[in-house]
Amino acid sequence: MAKITDVARRAGVSPSTVSYALSGKRPISEATRRRVQAAVRELGYRTDDGGRSWSGARAKVLALAVPMRPGIHVPVVTQFAVSVVTAARARDHDVLLLTQGEGDEGIGRVTETGLADGVIVTDVQLQDPRLPLLRSCSLPSVLIGVPAEADGLTCVDLDFRAAGELCVDHLAGLGHRTVALVGSPPEVYVRRTAFARRLVEGFTAAADRHGLASVALPCGTGRDAARAVAERLLRDLPALTALVVHNEPLVDPLIEAFEQLGMRVPGDLSLTAVCPAPVAAAARVPVTSVAVPAAELGARAVHLLIRKLSGAPVPGTTLLPPRLTERASTAPRGH
Repeated sequence: MAKITDVARRAGVSPSTVSYALSGKRPISEATRRRVQAAVRELGYRTDDGGRSWSGARAKVLALAVPMRPGIHVPVVTQFAVSVVTAARARDHDVLLLTQGEGDEGIGRVTETGLADGVIVTDVQLQDPRLPLLRSCSLPSVLIGVPAEADGLTCVDLDFRAAGELCVDHLAGLGHRTVALVGSPPEVYVRRTAFARRLVEGFTAAADRHGLASVALPCGTGRDAARAVAERLLRDLPALTALVVHNEPLVDPLIEAFEQLGMRVPGDLSLTAVCPAPVAAAARVPVTSVAVPAAELGARAVHLLIRKLSGAPVPGTTLLPPRLTERASTAPRGH
């Protein structure tokens, strides 16, 4: 069965030009339109749904790209998915889940077949390989995350750089002079995942601004990983009295590991986290935290995508300001 990429190759144009020529969404020169139509006839190209791209009819379906990659924390992915589904159903749309780990094949398939009217993209990397397709194809999109170059895209996210700064500002305000960041698993940084990299930038910038001794370390998940990173931090930073955690599954294991090493929270070590509020509140010591607002981000993404589908203007990038909630895990240094 011929694909839109086959038509594009035969006509000597991009897939997005084929889409525009068939849908009429943008003006295409008559000569280009004829080449596309000739290629369509020669290849027998039709969309799987019987030609919706010809008529412009809507599927009333939104695609949600949630790639299941190494280092992904499934409960957080689930929170985003539930929020998108809930917001989409409130607007009479269903949701098609795309879980392919790498590349843009899933998005390309949705574009070619017309299975969805638009796509919400998660786990955005600073140089995301999906961006060229998102910029060139006719499928409207919203990213939950902000790549390094966001021109021409619609993005929404928590301001993770500001979140990292806010945690350090809080700890510095309590008199702490040595602070560490225990971050996401190493593979998340290797992929240059935008939210993780930006939080490190904010953490480092705020520590430098306050003149603090600091270090940022990636960490896997599980009690063994928590114990290993705690031991390394106390060995490399014996004056450590403050910690920022950006790795949701490690909140409780880290508290336990430091306690086993003789560091009480918050008596000897003040701990903050960037994580969902329920995780912070339910920890063995309730944790001062900046909440990751999954429900709000999912609802915002759906709202923006529906507006794009209606032709209404939308902002390029929307960053939600971080909010820190104080709990029992932080105290003045030496308290």
